[in-house]
Amino acid sequence: MAIRLNCRYLDRFVSEEDLKAIAPEVDRARGFLYENRDKALGNKYHGWLTLPRDYDKEEFSRIKAAAAKIRKDSKALVVIGIGGSYLGARAAIEFVRSKNYNLLAKDEPRVYFVGNSISPTEIGEVLSLCRDVDFSVNVISKSGTTTEPSIAFRLFKKLLEEKYGKKDAAGRIYVTTDKERGTLKALADAQGYQTFVVPDGVGGRYSVLTAVGLLPIAAAGVDIDALMAGAAASMEKYAAHALEDNDCYRYAAIRNILYRKGKKIEMLVSYEPDHTLMNEWFKQLFGESEGKDGKGLFPASVIYSTDLHSMGQYVQQGERHLIETVVTFDEPKSDIVIEADADNADGLNFLAGKTLSYVNRKAFEGTILAHTDGNVPNIVIEVEKMDAYNLGELFYFFEKACAVSGYILGVNPFDQPGVESYKKNMFALLGKPGYEELGEELRARLG
Repeated sequence: MAIRLNCRYLDRFVSEEDLKAIAPEVDRARGFLYENRDKALGNKYHGWLTLPRDYDKEEFSRIKAAAAKIRKDSKALVVIGIGGSYLGARAAIEFVRSKNYNLLAKDEPRVYFVGNSISPTEIGEVLSLCRDVDFSVNVISKSGTTTEPSIAFRLFKKLLEEKYGKKDAAGRIYVTTDKERGTLKALADAQGYQTFVVPDGVGGRYSVLTAVGLLPIAAAGVDIDALMAGAAASMEKYAAHALEDNDCYRYAAIRNILYRKGKKIEMLVSYEPDHTLMNEWFKQLFGESEGKDGKGLFPASVIYSTDLHSMGQYVQQGERHLIETVVTFDEPKSDIVIEADADNADGLNFLAGKTLSYVNRKAFEGTILAHTDGNVPNIVIEVEKMDAYNLGELFYFFEKACAVSGYILGVNPFDQPGVESYKKNMFALLGKPGYEELGEELRARLG
């Protein structure tokens, strides 16, 4: 199997009795997902559950055709979105290709992600990078009114129209939005932009296997057929009802058991820098799904061995409120053999003939023993290799585990009411019509 849950380092932290005790809650959570048992906790946005099998095949073909066109006529693709509208795609590109994809791309389009901040420096740099090359834009927004991507789209649409004229610019704009309604959908219809759908039953942070993620992923040369095949295999593998037969449910259960024992922070760990954006995707998935009603593990992340030289001391001997979930890979993307040095000034000739992947593995083994000795529970998710198929399986594994874990926790894992608070304040401070009274109050508080 491509993905395996390794619990051997949990013996002193989670017992079989703990798992037996929580099993009825896991079954209840499964019922929320598959049988809509409890409307109070939210039983909408379950469309991702069968997406790897039931996705729109016609749209999938159009996605591949659009990606092929972008790869042929563009030196750059600007992906405009925030949160789930960009994290999954960027994670996939770095996971399968490289975090240095844009530096390594020669005859392929570079992929730039904007609209996830309002930094004039970041947006200005990408505008400069696109001025003298052929480029296309993929704007992703369910409504078309989210502030950060809307500002970015206004700027890049202007640059496209100045560069190509309004008609030809329209052929370089790809819109991923609601199927029938919304500001962005209306604009796309009026201007003739090619459109793709954000499905109604799939929330943003669960949307990477829809057009939201698939178009930019395919434009970067990742095999989206293999990606969906891996997700489909994961869907089938984690359909078993019984906790003991389902690693996905076991992971969700273990997280909740440790949370109830006083753990407050879960760090997703990898020893591969190309996993960095997967860490960010994980943090949004779990943070936005579980962080409500005063509950939830705080999702954090590190890349080892790099962060062992900045965070290692705290993890080893700081407050004991941490758990680590480590994603490992059986096969590296590539490898390097360490050669003997005649002078051996660094004293490393004992490593001669060994590969860097071997050394990296020993760093993992040494660290996990040290951290568990330091009373940090470690969950290990073993993945065969960093390719599209395994990534599809990993995406689905985490999505389902997150949904089940949220229901065990007693929250609705598919809403995010707290996200709206900052937006109201920002609109009021910017002077948006209808927010005048709140704006006065906030400005007084700010002094």
